[in-house]
Formats: sequence, C-alpha cells, structure tokens
Amino acid sequence: MNLKEKLETLPKSPGVYLMKGKRGEVLYVGKAKVLLNRVRSYFQSGRGVTPKIESMISRIVDLETIVTGSELEALILENNLIKRHRPKYNVTLRDDKNYPLLRLPVLENYPRLEKVRKVKQDGARYFGPYVPGGGLKEIVGLLRRIFPIPNCTIEIDGKLDRPCIEFEIKRCLAPCTGNQSQAEYREMIEQVILFLEGKDKALVKNLKTQMQQRAGELDFESAARLRDQIQRVERALERQRITSSTLEDQDVIGLARDAGTAEIHVIFVRGGKVIGRKDFFFEQVAMIPDEALCTGFIQQFYHKDMPVPREVLLPFALKEDELLQTWLSSRRGGPVRLLFPRRGKKKDLIRLAGENAENGLSGQKQARAGGEAELRQLQALLKLRQLPVRIEGYDISNIMGTSAVGSMVVFENGAAKKSDYRQFKIKTIEGANDFGMMAEVLSRRFRIREGADIRRETPLPDLILIDGGKGQLSAVQPVLAEHGLSSIDLVGLAKERGERDERIFFPNLPEPFVLPIGAPATHLLMRVRDEAHRFAVSYHRKVRSKAMTATPLQQVEGVGPVRRRALLKHFGSLKNIREATLAQLEAAPSMNAKTARAVFEALRETVS
Repeated sequence: MNLKEKLETLPKSPGVYLMKGKRGEVLYVGKAKVLLNRVRSYFQSGRGVTPKIESMISRIVDLETIVTGSELEALILENNLIKRHRPKYNVTLRDDKNYPLLRLPVLENYPRLEKVRKVKQDGARYFGPYVPGGGLKEIVGLLRRIFPIPNCTIEIDGKLDRPCIEFEIKRCLAPCTGNQSQAEYREMIEQVILFLEGKDKALVKNLKTQMQQRAGELDFESAARLRDQIQRVERALERQRITSSTLEDQDVIGLARDAGTAEIHVIFVRGGKVIGRKDFFFEQVAMIPDEALCTGFIQQFYHKDMPVPREVLLPFALKEDELLQTWLSSRRGGPVRLLFPRRGKKKDLIRLAGENAENGLSGQKQARAGGEAELRQLQALLKLRQLPVRIEGYDISNIMGTSAVGSMVVFENGAAKKSDYRQFKIKTIEGANDFGMMAEVLSRRFRIREGADIRRETPLPDLILIDGGKGQLSAVQPVLAEHGLSSIDLVGLAKERGERDERIFFPNLPEPFVLPIGAPATHLLMRVRDEAHRFAVSYHRKVRSKAMTATPLQQVEGVGPVRRRALLKHFGSLKNIREATLAQLEAAPSMNAKTARAVFEALRETVS
C-alpha cells in the first residue's frame, strides 16, 4: 500500500502517526484527536506551513498510524515513540522518562516510598504514572516536606542508638531508634496514601482531628506541628492532583483474520492505564477457527512467566472459559475472569484492540511480501540506511587478556554463510583490553580486504553487529572512519546482568534501545551474536589448549619445528635439554652459538 492509498484509508480515531522517509527512518511522530483530519491536513494544497514542516513533507514517502482510546493515551504513546525513534523533526517530549510510578510496600512494618517503572502483584500500593518524569521528583520532595518519611535504606527495628541528621532537621521522626512507634508510623502512612489518592478533604479532616486531640492533651508542640502540616497540605493540594493505581488490571485481546494469516493484538491495562501493547502474527492458520486460535493463544501466552490480570477481555465467548478461568486463577493466586463484553467501556476496549489488530495484520502482510520480512523488520526497527542483506558479527574471547582471539561470522539473507567466517588471534593488544582487541579485529578485517594480494574481493557488510555496548562501539568507530567505511551501519548488542531484555546500542545515542522480545528481528540479531560468540569461544579454547600443552622450547626465538625435533632426538627429553651445558647445546645438530645461548637461558628461567 503506497502513501496515497494510506491517506485514503486513515481511521477517524485519536492516535499517533509516524512520518517516514525513503530509508524507513521515522521523520516525525505526532498525536491527533482525529487521525484522518490531522494527517491529511499536512498534504492539503495551499495550507500555510512553516519551512520546517515543508521540509519534512518533501521527505515523506510512507506513514504509520496507531489508534488509541483517547488523545491522552495518544500523548503518552507519542512520548514513547519519540524516545524510541528520536525523529529529526520532533522537538517536544524527547527527554521525558516514561511511566514513572511511586511504590509503597504497605505490607512492611515500616514502608518507605520507592521510585519504580513497573507495577507488580506484590501487595504494594502503586501511584502514578507521573508524566513528565520531573513530576515524580517534585511529588517525592513535596511528600518529604509534608510527611517525615524516612529516606534511608537501613533496616528499621527501633533499636538504633542514635538518629541521623534527618531527625535533627525534622525530616524524619527516627523510628529506627524507637522515637516513633510502629502505630504512629502506620498512621503517617495512611495519611500519605490519602494525599496520593487526592482525598484532600479526608486527609485534612484527619489531621485537624489529631491536632485538636493533641491540643486537648496540652501537647501544644505536636498540635503546632500538625497545624503547620495542614497548611502545607492545603497549599500543595491547590496545585497537585494525583491519580491512584488501584491494581485493577486487564488484558484486552483483539483478533483480525485474512486468508491464511491472523493477528492478535493485546492491550495491557494496569490500574486503569494502558501500559503497553503487543502484536502476535500467525501464518498458515486458515483451517483453525477463531475460538480455537484464541484459546490456544491464551494457553501458550500465560503458560510463560507472564503476570495474569484479574480480567481478560475477549472479542467472543469461549466454550472452555470456565476451565481456562480455573487454570488462570491458579496461576495468578486469585480469581480471574474471562469476559466477552457486549456494551460499555469494556466493549470499546475490545473494539480498539480489534482495530489495532487489523492495522497490524495489514502491516505484517506488506512486510512479508517478497520473503524479506525479517530483514525489513530489522531495517525498520533499527532505522538502518539499507536493507541488511549481509550482516557481519564480531566477538572477542579471552581470559584476563590471555589466549585472546576474535571472530567474524557472516549472515546473508538471514542465514549463516560459514564460508566467509574468519578467526583472528590477537597480536597487538596485551592485557584485558576487549575494546582494543575489537578495534584490532576490525582493522585487520578491512585492511586485508584492501590488500592487493587477496584472491577474491570480500563483500562489504550492510550491517556490523558487535557483541558489546558503548565501549566496543567507541573503539570500532575510528577504525571504520580510517577505512572510509563510516556509512556502514554499526550497532552493539548486549543485555544487563540478570535481565531478559536485549539492548541495542547505537554509536551516537547515549541510551540503548530495548528490543521487543519475540520479534523476528530480535531473533535474527541474537542468532548472529550467539554464533559470533560460539565461534570465538571455540577458537579461544583451541588456542588455550595448544598453549597449555606447548613446551618451553616453542617460546624460544629461533627454535622452530626442525630444531625442536633435532634437539629432542639428540638429548632424548626436555629434562635432558634443560640439564645440558651451554657447550653441549652448541654442539648439538642444527644449532649455533646464538640459538644455543637463547635455549640455555630460557630453560634456566623456567626452572627458577
């Protein structure tokens, strides 16, 4: 579907649109209350536009739309996409952090506020999200000015000898020393929850009741403190309203079919907020009914380590819903309902998921045309300059700098091309310096390509994949520039220790991009990286094994295989060579005075 056809079939819904250039790069991400009106307005003749917009329009060759439930949802999604793609023509929201939350572990004896980005089913209370991210810092500061919540990480048991400086400046009541009882602390936490839920009337009423009680007990110091706290709360609530996450969550499933393919689109709703969405594409399912496809998907999807929500909204009823509900409830540890809503807001969510499934199916069909789906998805995902037909993957293997080797593997059209694999024994780098080793490997690979004596021309890669992050990329960039190859796309693939997510690093971007789990493009990158790692490790083991079994004679300059065999034949063993005098070594076959002295000194050093 070309650009003109897409403009004729735009949805009349709120959502986000992505303007794309000729290489698939995202030029601009915007939001709209009505996508049809907003996107078409860019292409209306006679419309007055700024030079910046005019420049962008001249470069647009494609566009993508994502339907959302409201303009607010479109705003949050726009923020995510701008952060991911960093489009050339966008200005706002680029640096904002996404979905920051406050977590309050109310089941603990002395719960403290924690900044998080994920809602977990752990019994804690979650509040937010705070968009932009600076709002979270502001609310935490405000809370600490109003409520003396501890900001430390020590275990609070009331047995500490003396409080810290926070107590002296009245930012904490020192529950760690027993100065604030657990009951008093819990009372403060209940007030914090009321504040975060925006229940200002209940909170102020509660505080005034306490103030009057303290005054009646002639505890005027505490009454004055509560009076000041009430004033701070009232001032803050004039400008601050926060939404509470009730942990009432849902997964909304939409289904689209066309011939032998299908698309399932899942919208993840947590605490009334759309926190994410994901597409699942199925091929060769023409003979599988909708109900069977949806049932099979639910079983496979929630069988993994996937949090199960309280409700799963479906586009139609399932015959096995009671069985599935029982199974899902056991996995969640609480009741789960499979619902087929026929009206209301839940029905609107199902309709939204179905519309996104239709859009996703259309995109999948187009991407898979011509058998280039995996490569084109990778090109779009990473915004590559050209289709990555030839990918070269590189890795380093060593133990604290010893027996260091490098590997190069080649994938063409998504398949390994082992005839082009190469191995490198590190020659110029000493010690544990993976960055320098990677630079040496790339330098030798492209220097050999430029040599006049090579028998065949090795093709240049479309994409270079490094096993590593920013350090490796920084070491490789100058090498490519030196050989005039800076136009080749370069990325690093790595993941944080203990994390499942794979991260792609780009040379000129400060933060990595988290790859979508399960996407074909992600799998391709992982195959290249894993193959480069396997090839490097196997060569490293070979080199290390050879080094461990090598004799000291192999390390002596001037003693090659011929002289080594002659010495062993003449003396009978390495022990006899080591015990021989310098004169005896000089008199041995194939030896001269210089080499004999080198052997004599080298073997004496190994003994000492």
